Amino acid sequence: MSQEAPTFSPLYRQIKALILQALESGEWRPGQAIPSEQELASRFSVSQGTVRKAIDEMAAENLLVRKQGKGTYVASHNDPRALFRFLRLVPMDGDLSHPQSVPLDCWRAKAGQEASRMLGIELGAPIIIVRRLLKFANKPVVIDEIYLSGEIFQGLTAEVLQGWSGSLYSLFETRFGLRMIRAQERIRAVAADRNASEALKVAEGTPLLSVERVTYTYGDKPVEWRRGLYSTAEHFYLNELS
Repeated sequence: MSQEAPTFSPLYRQIKALILQALESGEWRPGQAIPSEQELASRFSVSQGTVRKAIDEMAAENLLVRKQGKGTYVASHNDPRALFRFLRLVPMDGDLSHPQSVPLDCWRAKAGQEASRMLGIELGAPIIIVRRLLKFANKPVVIDEIYLSGEIFQGLTAEVLQGWSGSLYSLFETRFGLRMIRAQERIRAVAADRNASEALKVAEGTPLLSVERVTYTYGDKPVEWRRGLYSTAEHFYLNELS
């Protein structure tokens, strides 16, 4: 029987893993500059070219942001440029104005089988469920039901949501120290039921996009599961492939 060869990780990937560990531990916070390539090369006893390659890959993955003449910073959801990274619904008129998030409900519950599986938590563990509308130009376009770990998001209430003017992800980052790194979505077409038609101001039976998302933080840990219904009468779902 032949033995499997050990997996080989290029040196720059090893450096990338070490930088990720520092980000996960909070050594450098969102929006904060990381040390220079020269300083990191000295710290990890590698060449600047190796560090640069690791940083290039992390910048391509939106984990870090290069700022011309200023250095490299930890990506932050508070950066306006980050808004449409996770929000893929774009107005047909091209106006990328900031949407308004309107919280409807926020309550505590116990994780059922699906929430337990999606969030990687114990069955019956505490969760927080948020319902909110997303409005563009004061028109309701998205209705979301969002499931969060009650342990991670202790202190999240309807009052906190109502008092926040930015995006939900910037709230999660600022208040709970949680940065969303990547998301996986499943999209299908559905017909608006009575509840969706009332929330989105569309007729029952109107075609909607059903978007189910699981969002992950560092360490590939799932921290949010949301189910949204999108009205696409005046919007389209944009996904850039490269």
